[in-house]
Amino acid sequence: MNHRTFPAYSIARRTLLAGALAALSGGVLAQQGYPDKPIRIVVPFAPAGAADILGRILSEKLGAMYGQTVVVDNRPGASGHVGAQLAAKSPGDGYTLMVGTIGIHAAHASYRKLQYDPAADLQPIAVLGESPNLVVVPVNSPYKTFGDLLADAKANPGKISYATAGAGSSVHMVTALFELNANVKMNHIPYKGSGPALIDLISGQVNVMFDNMSSSIPHVRGGKLRVLAVTSGQRDPLLPDVPTIAESGVPGYSGTSWWTLAAPRATPPALIEKLSRDLHKVMATPDVKAKLTSLGIAFTPHTPQQAAAFFESETEKWNRVIEAAKVQLD
Repeated sequence: MNHRTFPAYSIARRTLLAGALAALSGGVLAQQGYPDKPIRIVVPFAPAGAADILGRILSEKLGAMYGQTVVVDNRPGASGHVGAQLAAKSPGDGYTLMVGTIGIHAAHASYRKLQYDPAADLQPIAVLGESPNLVVVPVNSPYKTFGDLLADAKANPGKISYATAGAGSSVHMVTALFELNANVKMNHIPYKGSGPALIDLISGQVNVMFDNMSSSIPHVRGGKLRVLAVTSGQRDPLLPDVPTIAESGVPGYSGTSWWTLAAPRATPPALIEKLSRDLHKVMATPDVKAKLTSLGIAFTPHTPQQAAAFFESETEKWNRVIEAAKVQLD
């Protein structure tokens, strides 16, 4: 090596090494000192839906673990993309987190004019859980079985109105998958979350909803809604007498919903790993496990890397549905 270039090379290498060590030590210090102020969990849907329920569980448990205030910030709109964009554009310091859904992480191709890129601007901390959806109708509905609903949908295209948590949401996606597989067409009525959608469903303003089990099952148990089927490939242990859509006239149908905890892409890897470990501790506590079980949500531990791979596979799956069903939104 030329002696005239060696000092410059050596200085550059020392500078890079110093920078790397500073970044590493900064990340470690940030991890050790975290959190030293309130944390915000953005729930990009209206209150009372599955994402909101999970956000409030995390708010309570992480707040107790950290000795800090953890607030839930409901930011509904555009099937979760209003709140998701807010979270994605927030500082990557661990003080803004977000409860994510299929619509945000895997079905965002249905929106053509997003002002952010969910895949590039957000990173997963963990998958919070997966659950079947319930096909629910008001208790006074003429549909006594899923077969009744299917027969009417086939005989009268566009007659049946169905509510969702928003266009492009997981509730919309599993319903679009049903329409595609059953070769039927219903009338889509989007809301800003399952909470307001369920209010109108219970009152009879809409005919049916393929809702997340966690938000609809309390109304089934309370006698306000009748459940016709589950969207999963197998019957659910909480409702063993309720048939699947696949065994009710649409062979091969299967669709479930899932939720995540995510952070802005700029959040340091060390902090993501810490949050993931802490989240898994929360989800393993007996009372949280019991709560999730009562809501039909199954939690499977994922590392952030495994969650990212899950996002990719689910995106491929739902992109096929979006393309085949022509789900294109502004």
